[in-house]
Amino acid sequence: MLSSRAKLIRLMAFDVDGVMTDGGLYLSDSGEEFKRFNSLDGHGLKMLRASGVEIAIITGRTSHCVAARAQNLGITHVLQGVENKLEAMIGLLNKLKLPRDAAAYMGDDVVDLSVMRHVGLAISVPESPQLVREHSDYVTQRGGGHGAVREACELLMSAQGTLDAQLAPYLQ
Repeated sequence: MLSSRAKLIRLMAFDVDGVMTDGGLYLSDSGEEFKRFNSLDGHGLKMLRASGVEIAIITGRTSHCVAARAQNLGITHVLQGVENKLEAMIGLLNKLKLPRDAAAYMGDDVVDLSVMRHVGLAISVPESPQLVREHSDYVTQRGGGHGAVREACELLMSAQGTLDAQLAPYLQ
């Protein structure tokens, strides 16, 4: 069931805080926000994108460091300051002309549930509240900001038969 759903995914969207990061919000005295991203996650996102899956970020917060990280990874679909994540996802699906079964979303909190329940594949992290984990098709072994995104990317590539091709250049 999980593999058959993962084979259909053409768009993988991610929340940021608690998924791409450990969920901690680091603020300086001047109010500048800092986030810690995992380099393993970053390479997983690059490989997934190279395998033909569109990558998106849909987050309720707005942060310069998220925009910078997305640019560094080549992620062009970056939706920040989103109050209604489901509307944002539907808009993105319409823009890309994809059915909802072709989309996956990875979130970590109840604000992500509307999107998770709408898409073809819902993924969360172990730190998610019980309700979120109950509505997830897959809960990663690794935590948010600690390789969970990479795990999700490899899950999709494995199901789609593209993981070996993405890893092959590193085995020569």
